[in-house]
Amino acid sequence: MKPTTRVLLIAVAAGLAGLLASLLTTGPGPLLRTEAGQRLLGAVLSARAPRTPSGLAVAKKGQPIPDLSLTDLQGRPVSLASSYRGRPLLVNLWASWCAPCVTEMPELQAFSREQGTNGIQVVGIALDDPAAVKAFLARIAVTYPILVDTPGARDAGVRLGNAAGVLPYSVLVSRDGVLLKQRIGPFAPGEIASWAKP
Repeated sequence: MKPTTRVLLIAVAAGLAGLLASLLTTGPGPLLRTEAGQRLLGAVLSARAPRTPSGLAVAKKGQPIPDLSLTDLQGRPVSLASSYRGRPLLVNLWASWCAPCVTEMPELQAFSREQGTNGIQVVGIALDDPAAVKAFLARIAVTYPILVDTPGARDAGVRLGNAAGVLPYSVLVSRDGVLLKQRIGPFAPGEIASWAKP
């Protein structure tokens, strides 16, 4: 590689890292809330993420999500793809220790209530210890289903396209199980309804 090409690549990488740092340290701005901004953020984070384990099925936009087997709060197994098939899904990955996750939960709860029994089904997946999730939900009640997964290289977030493990992370899945949209970071007040439109 020519020295000038190397310098140019380093400058571009540094610029992207600076942009990302700016977005993350000054709060999500208008760029981060656009599809283009989300793609850029996803590309930068993915480039810096640990390598996905070999053979792990990872969701890609426009393709069916992998059939994730998780547990509910009572420890019963739940298949994400088959248990909620037939209804669009907004899947939100979170943890009880994640402040932005906690901040957006009232928005997710309000959106879930607005959708009723025929609209988009909200499902939370806590990448957390089940006891911590139960204690958290005793203080902050939500009525949409909450599933639990152990955080790590093969967790539900990674399998739904979040190799960097950033929380909160949300995906929109069609009624037939196809990944439509991905969202890195929290939703602003009133933003979920417009984001969730196909």
